[in-house]
Amino acid sequence: MKRALLPIALFALLTYCLPLASLLAPAPAGGAQSAPAAEGADEEEGQSPAAQFLAPATSGREQQPAGSAADSEVIRLWDAGAGEVLEVPLLEYLIGAAASEMPVTWPDEALKAQAVASHSYALYQRDRASADKLEGAWFSADPARRQGYMTREVLQSYWGGAFEENWARLESLFTPILHQVLTYEGAPAAACYHAISNGQTEASENVWNEALPYLAGVDSTLDLTAEGYEQTVTYTAQQMYDAIVLAVPGAEPRQGEPESWFGEASRTAAGYVDKIECAGVFVRGADLRTALGLRSACFTIQYADGVFSVTTRGYGHGVGLSQYGASAMALTGSTCDEILAHYYPGTTLETLG
Repeated sequence: MKRALLPIALFALLTYCLPLASLLAPAPAGGAQSAPAAEGADEEEGQSPAAQFLAPATSGREQQPAGSAADSEVIRLWDAGAGEVLEVPLLEYLIGAAASEMPVTWPDEALKAQAVASHSYALYQRDRASADKLEGAWFSADPARRQGYMTREVLQSYWGGAFEENWARLESLFTPILHQVLTYEGAPAAACYHAISNGQTEASENVWNEALPYLAGVDSTLDLTAEGYEQTVTYTAQQMYDAIVLAVPGAEPRQGEPESWFGEASRTAAGYVDKIECAGVFVRGADLRTALGLRSACFTIQYADGVFSVTTRGYGHGVGLSQYGASAMALTGSTCDEILAHYYPGTTLETLG
């Protein structure tokens, strides 16, 4: 894909680690694979709330208790596409959030777990929101791009003739759990989620800047059966060179020696790349994932015959609930409560009074 060099360079210098997939356009090996809408729930990952960085408690108001049902009757979110604040009734938010993250045909208990996770994370962000950012909204979503939340109007377009049936199904599922949230030490939990893990969910501190006990990583072996679990993308040497130069500060790839650009990778306990040597500098796996637009930070890089092959396992940042894993658990008989307890150990499922 040809682009003007100067705009690309300026854009990269301003953003450093913005995904370069749209610039480099690497083609998936063997054709496209389907995946939950969530990644979607991650960094391209439609900037759903779960995909955003964990906000430190000092960034806004002090951390608050879970509070009463009235505190969360309306969800305030920033519509990134329209550039405005939306005040969304809670039930409508749960429907739009879950529908943006999971296929509506997925099992009831998985959809309910997603709704509770979305609600909990919204309240977590509320307790850390700053009045001078996003015009007082708690977090950002992009309904028009089906990222993080879809409005009723977008869902009507998305579902077409099935709108009324799908809306009624989710409404009946979510009404009984409307005020259920996950809490940790009495406050709403950062119930992050992603599409598919590599078989083990990742600890939050390996992706963001905060270690949370209930986001320390758990087994999610059922993810290995997901369609699109493993995917390979290829880059020419020139594409990879351009990506490194534009997106990895301090890297100096030697022209004509692409086989030397990447060294051995160290890995986290869950198997995701912790750090990898890239043209003379060490880069966090999560950052290189973003720079290259990869599906996951669980990746391997091989070079042969002028082509880099990058194989990823899983889809998303890997923290918190695996949406495919939740669906697989539901299909094997697990309830919403059991799914949430598995992916967020140590949290409490509460009903706001």
